Amino acid sequence: MKGFVPRALIVVVGVVALFCASCREQELPGEKKSRVIAAENMQLKQELARRDQEIAKLKAQHEKQMKQQQGELAKCVERKEALEKQLQQNVKEQVESVLTEVVEESAKLQQQIKELKAEIEKMRQQIQVKPKPVEAP
Repeated sequence: MKGFVPRALIVVVGVVALFCASCREQELPGEKKSRVIAAENMQLKQELARRDQEIAKLKAQHEKQMKQQQGELAKCVERKEALEKQLQQNVKEQVESVLTEVVEESAKLQQQIKELKAEIEKMRQQIQVKPKPVEAP
């Protein structure tokens, strides 16, 4: 039996060693998988950080463009208002000019009408005052 105990002990130690080895083999892939997942997580976090930076940069550019466009829009509105005011002033001046010409022409025509009426009246009076021609026998 003396030979049996050391052999049994060797077999038990071998089985335990195999069991431990198989457990380690199972743990190692799990640890490797965890490391791979951790590495992927780090890469994803870095990519997410880069994307966040890119988004922030694009937002800043958008804000800058919006401010620039709002400034341009304000200038256009001011220019439009100035042009409308100038247009109204020009229309007003043209209307006043035409109105002045019409009023002056009307005054001239009224004067001519008075003169013609006076002339007509004078001719009527001459016709009425004129002696009748003497008839020859």
